[in-house]
Amino acid sequence: MDGVLIIDKPAGMTSHDVVARVRKIVGERRVGHTGTLDPFATGVLVLLLGRATRLAQFLSGAEKEYEAVIRLGYETDTGDVTGTRVRNLTTEAQRHTEIHKEEIEAAMASLRGEIYQVPPMYSAKKVGGRKLYELARQGEEIERKAARVVITELTVIDPNGPLLKENEDGSSELRVRVVCSAGTYIRTLAEDLGKKVGTGAHLAELRRTRAGRFKVENAVTLNRLAELVESSSIQANLISADEVLSHLPSIKLNSDEAARTVYGIDLEIEGAPDPPWPDNQPVRLRGADGQLIAVGIYDESRRAVHPKVVLSS
Repeated sequence: MDGVLIIDKPAGMTSHDVVARVRKIVGERRVGHTGTLDPFATGVLVLLLGRATRLAQFLSGAEKEYEAVIRLGYETDTGDVTGTRVRNLTTEAQRHTEIHKEEIEAAMASLRGEIYQVPPMYSAKKVGGRKLYELARQGEEIERKAARVVITELTVIDPNGPLLKENEDGSSELRVRVVCSAGTYIRTLAEDLGKKVGTGAHLAELRRTRAGRFKVENAVTLNRLAELVESSSIQANLISADEVLSHLPSIKLNSDEAARTVYGIDLEIEGAPDPPWPDNQPVRLRGADGQLIAVGIYDESRRAVHPKVVLSS
């Protein structure tokens, strides 16, 4: 079973939990994902099955899209709803009730484009071979380097009523849509938005609605996946390796070229590609039947493609 499944991850499960569950449901040991979702988050989780697990390196940098609820009024130690309060709610509540629409719009505008984020301590990012959340749970906090991310869109999801939804505990909630580069921490974005308007904030809800070109509308739940396997109709939801990488340029190989490619022999290109390819461009190497044989890397100086990941035997 080789290909890609788009899973609608439920809340309360880690991405690793989902991978383990899918392994059991489909009976395939080789299952991996292209981007972690926090346990409290839901939505698109792209899973690679079988030989397609080798394609993760070509998919992990895809743009992401989210719907999120930012709670204004207090911060938490994790930056999200799973943590404990670390700032005084009453003081923050008094401030956030005075926030105007213009302040929120100005704050969001300042966070769009290229910005730098410091990875939160409660994250899976590794420093010195250890995950930050492991250190955080031991009460340690270490210096982290700020990383460049790009926020393409940060807008309020049009509410049916007031911009801010008031909660009984004095906090309020803002529902937003975010389109961003891979590696963006939405809870850090929530905290930064709070700071911009002068109050504490954290991420109350998070749903990934898109990863690259894979949308939540095309995702299946774990229960639905089990039904598809039971009815032997899972192939309808399994995306082929070639389709998954359709954003990459391709070369159609004849039988001799395909045979050499399987053995890792470079493919020389006659003339310059049109449009031109940059050096190190990943390229799909496809058989006459359209099957993905390998993914190669273009060497501009030699005008050759070296097979990097061979999928076909």
